Amino acid sequence: MLSTHIDAGFKSSSGIKEINEDYAGFLVPKDEYLRYVKGCAFCVADGVSSAEAGKEASETAVKRFLSEYFKTPDTWSVSRSGEQVLSAINLRLFRKSHEFVHDNKGYLSTFSSLVIKGIHGHIFHVGDSRVYRLRDAIFEQLTTDHTTHLGQGKSFLSRAMGMDNNLHIDYCSVELQQGDIYLLSSDGIHDFLSTQQLIQTLMHQSSTASMSERLTELALEQGSDDNISCVVVKIHELPHQDESDFTEELTKLPFPPELNAGMKLDGYKIIEELFSSPRSQLYSVEDCETGERFAMKTPSANFEDDNHYIDRFIKEQWIGSRIDSPHVVKIIQHTRPRSALYYLMEWLNGESLDTWLENNYPLKPKRAIAIVKQVAQALEAFHSNDAIHQDLKPGNIMILANDEVKLVDFGSVFVAGVAELYRPIEHLGALGTASYSDPNYLVGKNSAVQGDIYSLATICYELFTKHLPYSERIEQCTSMSDYDKLRYQSASTHNPIIPVWFDKALQKGVSFDLTERYETVEGLLNDLTTPNPVFLKPSPEPKEASSLVFWKIVSGFWFITLLLMMYLFSKN
Repeated sequence: MLSTHIDAGFKSSSGIKEINEDYAGFLVPKDEYLRYVKGCAFCVADGVSSAEAGKEASETAVKRFLSEYFKTPDTWSVSRSGEQVLSAINLRLFRKSHEFVHDNKGYLSTFSSLVIKGIHGHIFHVGDSRVYRLRDAIFEQLTTDHTTHLGQGKSFLSRAMGMDNNLHIDYCSVELQQGDIYLLSSDGIHDFLSTQQLIQTLMHQSSTASMSERLTELALEQGSDDNISCVVVKIHELPHQDESDFTEELTKLPFPPELNAGMKLDGYKIIEELFSSPRSQLYSVEDCETGERFAMKTPSANFEDDNHYIDRFIKEQWIGSRIDSPHVVKIIQHTRPRSALYYLMEWLNGESLDTWLENNYPLKPKRAIAIVKQVAQALEAFHSNDAIHQDLKPGNIMILANDEVKLVDFGSVFVAGVAELYRPIEHLGALGTASYSDPNYLVGKNSAVQGDIYSLATICYELFTKHLPYSERIEQCTSMSDYDKLRYQSASTHNPIIPVWFDKALQKGVSFDLTERYETVEGLLNDLTTPNPVFLKPSPEPKEASSLVFWKIVSGFWFITLLLMMYLFSKN
């Protein structure tokens, strides 16, 4: 494989300020295959100091981009990968800003990035940090500042990461040439150095490290009163111009053939088929080179001409790679080319929760709640990445040795911040999803985190009772009116040792009414592990019952009066 040969260096300094709210960095993958399919990434971000959380915003933007971009599917183009990752990061910053709305704490930052792949450079930009190119002594600014000028030398940022829930980012692609030098800088540099000073520094320093070092020194000498950051990249050698774009070829990957034990695919030997459905297959495979065991998921041939299905299948790999938790199955990064469409996951030696529960019920309360806690931690890992699992059920939970829990399957995950409309999951009775999924999905309502809470509470109820909170009748529901006819069955009717406060927490967790249901996984877990005083109070008497008692008293009074009158009349 041929890849671009480059030299890069960067420098980030607080300058004369106490705090450095800039952040800069780059990543050139050591793995040749990853460098070939994803390229190399270089970033500069300038946190907005007036927003109070500028330092955190710039660091988050750069670190997460350099991490998550390289986890996007190798079947995605650079533009699609970058835009989806940045949209997710932007929404994360936007939401964090609104968590501190009363403290005037905003997570705002500019962001400029150059991704070099093959013979092209891909630029992503928002704000007033900049990307320049020096080619044959011609110095050119490749980005446009997103600022609004008020006159008298005053201006403000019109666009930034975290400013809006919808990110408007500039993207462009440029063809690289051998000898090109690219400069990414914050305004602490380019607002204080002349074009001539920038050119001379880039042309007369021996290495990119010395270039970036000298630029920060010059900025200070010229009176820069801001943070000072830059990344310098020099192109030494390019791949052959006629080399085809690997990503384009990958998007044309065929579906794998029907796989049987003993067959080999791209150096992976099929051990056995673990699971098969109309939508996908899961195999146990062994790497012929290393002997490592993995799980291989392949798409179903039923959807070979369905572009939406293919896009969703490819996206599963990216979604899974973003979640880092000991209780979520890990996606394995490909280290060699693929000849067919599939992805790999870590091998889990265990069994699904539904099968495991059949063999281990009844559970001791301590054992059951330990499993619930691990599933909760897995969900919180999703939620912290603005992702909702949407299809939490026993079949998607693996129990390993020592009751260790791993949450699997990313097929129904909804990721906020990506260019995709919300689509509720299908409630297919054969898959058993309807038993555990929030009924609000049925009417196309995205209940977000609360939907996963409903599923978690349902699973907890089943672990303690071996039943469902609304009985098995819930599997026959096809409309909200069907759900309205159901009534919560107290967990204590199936398991007498369950205390009232625990049962009330479960009832709140599976409430169809979102205004009554928990809003966070933490809230549900707290009430499942510590008695909530509110649940220990006697339930208030319903208004209907109070009214009935009133009329009974009135009727009794009139009945006694009638008897008294009859007695008096009989005396007369």
